[in-house]
Amino acid sequence: MMQEGLTIYNTLTRKKEIFTPLNPPFVGMYVCGPTVYSDAHLGHARPAVVFDLLYRYLLHLGYRVRYVRNITDVGHLQDEEADAGEDKIIRQARLEKLEPMEVVQKYMNTYHRNMSQLNVLPPSIEPRATGHIIEQQEFIKKLIASGFAYEVNGSVYFDVLKYSKQYNYGKLSGRVLDELLHESRNLEGQEDKKNPYDFALWKKAEAGHLMKWPSPWSEGFPGWHLECSTMSIKYLGEEFDIHGGGMDLIFPHHECEIAQSTAAMGKDSVRYWIHNNMITINGQKMARSLGNFITLDEIFSGSHKLLDRAYSPMTIRFFVLQAHYRSTMDFSNEALQSAEKGLERLMKAAGTLEKLEPAPKSSVNISLIRDKCYEALNDDLNSPVLLSHLFDAVKIINSAKDGTEKLATDDISELKELFRVFVNNILGLYDESAGKGNEKLINDLMKLILDIRQEVREKKEFRMSDMIRSRLAELGITVRDLRTGAEWEID
Repeated sequence: MMQEGLTIYNTLTRKKEIFTPLNPPFVGMYVCGPTVYSDAHLGHARPAVVFDLLYRYLLHLGYRVRYVRNITDVGHLQDEEADAGEDKIIRQARLEKLEPMEVVQKYMNTYHRNMSQLNVLPPSIEPRATGHIIEQQEFIKKLIASGFAYEVNGSVYFDVLKYSKQYNYGKLSGRVLDELLHESRNLEGQEDKKNPYDFALWKKAEAGHLMKWPSPWSEGFPGWHLECSTMSIKYLGEEFDIHGGGMDLIFPHHECEIAQSTAAMGKDSVRYWIHNNMITINGQKMARSLGNFITLDEIFSGSHKLLDRAYSPMTIRFFVLQAHYRSTMDFSNEALQSAEKGLERLMKAAGTLEKLEPAPKSSVNISLIRDKCYEALNDDLNSPVLLSHLFDAVKIINSAKDGTEKLATDDISELKELFRVFVNNILGLYDESAGKGNEKLINDLMKLILDIRQEVREKKEFRMSDMIRSRLAELGITVRDLRTGAEWEID
């Protein structure tokens, strides 16, 4: 059911553009995944949910999407902009006294589990940087042959100045070379570069470095930026539709990606650059490097000191979706509790919908709400506006329950379809209590029934006592009278 009119904000052009795939109905989408050196945190939930929303909506529109989301397991250094410092995974391996690949596997497993809890669909392909060392070396050879890269003492760097004479370095981030030169710092290894803003394509490994591979230049490892250019082009082609990630990746990561890919192929590889904004705590970006992050496991268990209590995965997903992906979101217990109430209201209405008795005729127009839902998503994935329209449907459902609105059979069916499509399939929300049996409620009700039965027995009204046990047996519940009191179990 591909519809015309989906518009997306393109960071490259700084405006909304009608989404027109290169080869419809096929869509290629690459999103920067995590560097797996610690547990996933709330800041990781946002890009995962945002691009899951885009993925789900594109699939709903009828596109055949190849969604590639990488795993960074080498080359991401501590000082991202200066391209210096220790590899984050090696540092964590040293701290935990593990092999680097043990660290990668440990936190990749946690990330996948958290994504499943958030109901994030898995990507079509999830490549890892260490699985594409040969391809990255071939990419470097191409850049050296074209004159855009140079080797010094076993390391290979991208020549930003030469690139900028032919292409527009900084077109994504708005940075210019004069500013970069002024901002550059004198750091170890910078003297190897022609210019301080050149970035590494291949780094020679120092003695004792745990992750290194043979290459024509040295035993070493690839640069962080190179892996995404290599893997996106390998799986999506020299030109593809969408590249996504967090806004913090615009510079230097995505700017360097553009430079590498353009220099290698003589053209832009990405047509739409899409970036989600940050989640903040007290106005500061939530990040592992800043030490102010809350892991998803801590949120789901309520174990972090900043949390009043635990919050469920669907509450966190709703929290992310209730803000537009390009706006900042500030964390607070109040914000999460508000999201929890909103989700509960939405799910309760879905339950009410299943029990409504239809009226002979209707007093509302459900089709109008459905059209507004599409308009919201087509306007740069405006999930908060979509939710506002869905809550208009909630009001109608509650009014029908109270008898102040009338819903005919067709309208109830249309509302059910509205919730199925937009709430479940596209927003990826579901009722977490469904299928769990409401254990607490059942336990409380059974205690009440058995207490009443005990009072009846004490009054020697055994016929009533036996009838209660018999009726419970018909429901599949066995009651046993013991010296310590009655016990029950579901057959």
